[in-house]
Amino acid sequence: MRVIIAAAGTAGHINPGIAIANEIKEKQKDSEIIFIGTTRGLENDLVPKAGYELKTIDAYGLSKKISIDNIKKVCKTLRGYSQAKKIIKEFKPDIVIGTGGYICGATISAAHNLDIPTMLHESNAFPGKAVRMLAKKTDTILVSFQDAKNRIKKAKNIVFTGTPIKIQKKDYGIDGKNSIIKSAGLSAIKPIVLIFGGSQGAQKINEAILGILEKNLNKNYQIIWATGPKQYDILKDKLQEKNININNIQNTKIVPYIYNMEEIMNVSDLIVARSGAMTITEISNLGKPSILIPLPNVSGNHQLYNAKVLENVGAAKIILNDDLNSKILNNSIEEIVLNRNKIEEMSKNALKVATSDATKKIYNEVLKIIKEKK
Repeated sequence: MRVIIAAAGTAGHINPGIAIANEIKEKQKDSEIIFIGTTRGLENDLVPKAGYELKTIDAYGLSKKISIDNIKKVCKTLRGYSQAKKIIKEFKPDIVIGTGGYICGATISAAHNLDIPTMLHESNAFPGKAVRMLAKKTDTILVSFQDAKNRIKKAKNIVFTGTPIKIQKKDYGIDGKNSIIKSAGLSAIKPIVLIFGGSQGAQKINEAILGILEKNLNKNYQIIWATGPKQYDILKDKLQEKNININNIQNTKIVPYIYNMEEIMNVSDLIVARSGAMTITEISNLGKPSILIPLPNVSGNHQLYNAKVLENVGAAKIILNDDLNSKILNNSIEEIVLNRNKIEEMSKNALKVATSDATKKIYNEVLKIIKEKK
């Protein structure tokens, strides 16, 4: 099987593409797979590290505003279509798969015009512009949330598969769980709240946590907080100004990044985070209660729609970014973690929207499209 995967920009677009590629390779070891991306995004790091070749084209997200900069981006994106068409002609794929983002516009359109089978995977509950615009051209659109189906108009075929993720629900046993908790510098006695804002951190969340620590509000629960590498030293200095040593705060462990995230998520009692598609999928598959702070000002406000998937089944509490402060966050945390029945209820509710075997389902859809087109 010969496959082109278009994935660019953020890890939320690229990692599902890599997971799909890995599944295809596992099932058909002689498959040849290349990625199409840009020269600017995380694909330049993640794709080669995953062992795949990356071809780059010009592609940009476009604004409705008329400006010289936007006109230049339109011209470059049109050139990207020709570049994608050339790559497709040379590689001769059996299928072209897009995992969302502006890179899909040029690549899927080029494949469609060359009569190559196409597929799009949409991770968010509210589909992005590229997926909505390409719905008519794409042979099959795969969605991560059932809610997304009604938001894609005039699609040829929509299939619910879920999003491929690395983090899975694990039972480490009492001894194993206690060992993980101890290694993280925490205690098994008090509830554990895991807080993160993505790989680069989230300033608004960080400010609210800072307020909780300065006022010593987390006396009844523990925090393990991934600040994001860019924020860690800034927060270390801010705490130092308050005569607080970042490495010696009661009931608290602060790190730039959590490398054993699967273990920490599994042993935590509550997760406080942004609501990217991957995070929502991980939380639901693990069956974890959550407090979600959607990132504002993103296309289609999709993080709010993602968060509502869990809120609507009683598995999460949403706090809007503008409403977030240390008092509101602390009260929301205590309302959940100090009530064991509440934790168990929210955990069960999260599992209601869990998905399994996403990569296998996607692989089967790939085979189906290729077979139908032959």
